[in-house]
Amino acid sequence: MTKKQKMQRDLSFDIRALDDEKRNFELSFSSEEAYQRWFGSEILSHEPNAVDLSRLNEIGVLLYNHNRDKVLGRIDKAWVKDNRAYATVTFDDDEEADVIYQKTKSGTLRAVSVGYTVDSWEEVAAGKKSSDGRHAGPCSVALKWQPYEISIVSVPADATVGVGREMEHEPEVFEKGDYSYYERQILLNKNLGGIII
Repeated sequence: MTKKQKMQRDLSFDIRALDDEKRNFELSFSSEEAYQRWFGSEILSHEPNAVDLSRLNEIGVLLYNHNRDKVLGRIDKAWVKDNRAYATVTFDDDEEADVIYQKTKSGTLRAVSVGYTVDSWEEVAAGKKSSDGRHAGPCSVALKWQPYEISIVSVPADATVGVGREMEHEPEVFEKGDYSYYERQILLNKNLGGIII
């Protein structure tokens, strides 16, 4: 695992319409729920100063399915409370954004995902606890991380437990010495600037 990678995680969320006329909503976009990655269990710390919300609060955008060409609106405000990150978002009123706005408002689309980078990790060995004593290993705890976009997503992988995840590519079954999956992942990371897909 490199020190800084672009990553994504999806959640089901309880959306709360704040003002239908202004087209804004409040939603939760991250938590400390463990998330299974190819390298093991990942936890995003929400301790004070762990989450850098400056980019979201200064120039944050709301996307559809992490597509940078599908801008739905803006992030008005992002904050952390009770080990969760929240945001108030406003949908644009163009035709493309309105389709997703109406589906979100009706409850058809109920999953959200966050794109982020991690600057500092704590690797917690099996049978050990994290330095703050809150997380049991084995796991990787993101101690310093920065969200850079929030997306409304259409297909979370596991909506039944309240935390949905986009389907990640898992390593295929391979013979000893066959590293083709990992070679493809390295090439993808290189070509896509570190995005894990």
